[in-house]
Amino acid sequence: MLSNRYDQAFAYAHELHRKQTRKGTSIPYISHLLAVSGLVIEHGGSEDQAIAGLLHDAVEDQGGIPTLMEIRRRFGDGVAGVVADCTDAWTEDKSVWRPRKEAYLAKLPAKPDASLLVSLADKTHNAEAIRFDFEALGEALWARFNGGADGTRWYYSSLSKIFATVFPGRLADRFSYAVDGFATAVPTLLR
Repeated sequence: MLSNRYDQAFAYAHELHRKQTRKGTSIPYISHLLAVSGLVIEHGGSEDQAIAGLLHDAVEDQGGIPTLMEIRRRFGDGVAGVVADCTDAWTEDKSVWRPRKEAYLAKLPAKPDASLLVSLADKTHNAEAIRFDFEALGEALWARFNGGADGTRWYYSSLSKIFATVFPGRLADRFSYAVDGFATAVPTLLR
């Protein structure tokens, strides 16, 4: 069962991300945070991990280190540690995409399982959204992403290999399935 801490984390996440939408859409960003948290819960995560699922993008998108300190104050070291492990940019300026992603990939295998589950849930929801949108939009989809088609495919394929090795299981399989749908595929509308 989830406690009032989860409710408070949801309210805080919604407050932080209220004006944000998913890349290239009008979908409120909170939908992604709820989906990530839901995947964490479905795959055996603790309440701390479920809360980290709600807050995993807060540092990167909503204030950097001061936001992490506030998360630590409100929800404790466990949640803050997972959020920090899921963060690949500590400022809102994300101009150095490839080196940032390479650094995240290099550190990922050493992360604790608590962090790996939240990261995998995040990446799974993102990959499923990419796959769905790729099927609908085709190559036009890649304009949404800093890494473009090649970089995004490289990054998600790399993540898939790492997760299959360091955190195998149903969620890693689900992630790989989603990635396979856009990493080498031709979109449906082009077939």
